[in-house]
Amino acid sequence: LKTHRCFLYPSGSAAPGPVPKDYIRVYSMRFCPFAQRTRLVFKAKGIKHEIINVHLADKPEWYLKKNPFGIVLTLETPAGEVIYESPITCEYLDEVYPEKKLFPSSPFAKAQQKMMLEHFSKRIGYFYRISSGRKNGQDVSGLEAELKEKLSKLNELSGWYT
Repeated sequence: LKTHRCFLYPSGSAAPGPVPKDYIRVYSMRFCPFAQRTRLVFKAKGIKHEIINVHLADKPEWYLKKNPFGIVLTLETPAGEVIYESPITCEYLDEVYPEKKLFPSSPFAKAQQKMMLEHFSKRIGYFYRISSGRKNGQDVSGLEAELKEKLSKLNELSGWYT
């Protein structure tokens, strides 16, 4: 069962029409790790959605009217409601589609999960710097060692959240 449709809207393009009934529109960028977070929620919950990939260096004007910060990930509902910031969109989707809960119901367990997410989010930059460095022929062994150390500490902390 295919649950999504994907489109690309470059700068100068006309805005997409209304969000189809029973779908949520996702304004994204294909390789954005923050957008991937919400895409994983869509997949886990089987939510019908369409993806509009936005060129971040050359955003369409209509997009800035939907999200004045110009960031991705942004959701739009058939009612025209706009929600952005990936942790917020994930929580929103979990509440709107409660059939398969992804977040714990206990406030403490939910807080623990959010703390772990915050710790992990601070490591994402390493993946970009390592990948970019390799692509440019740089020695990234120091960055890899740093990331490994930080991830091992994160792994130690995970015991606190179980």
